[in-house]
Amino acid sequence: MRISARADYAIRVLLELAADTTRPITCEAVASTQDIPARFIKAVLRDLRQAGLVRSQRGCEGGYWLARDAAEITVRDAVAAVDGEFLSVRGEPRPALAYHGTAAGLTPFWSGLESGLAAILRATTIADLLTDAAADRVAT
Repeated sequence: MRISARADYAIRVLLELAADTTRPITCEAVASTQDIPARFIKAVLRDLRQAGLVRSQRGCEGGYWLARDAAEITVRDAVAAVDGEFLSVRGEPRPALAYHGTAAGLTPFWSGLESGLAAILRATTIADLLTDAAADRVAT
């Protein structure tokens, strides 16, 4: 499984915003703290805003903050906001895959894999990642 840079950045941005909910945080601040180029942060924040995960405020006191409580935003929400389709094989979404003959067993395998990973990502919130709860959940 490959986690895209955009998904990694999205989760890191959400963690930064969740860590300080007292004020809006700028792209530049997140970029500096997380060592991510600001131009990538801006693109990721645009996707997160369109997905309803963050909101923005313009002006000298502007920046971004979470649109919902960190305990209500899942890792799956973040990944879906920037990457769309969860699991693809050879660039094709899983439902579009068709296998024949001896490979027919791959269809339920990929479905099960997708379901298992999606369950972990849906059960893990941004708030969990700020604590040890996420690591404990994956370990079990």
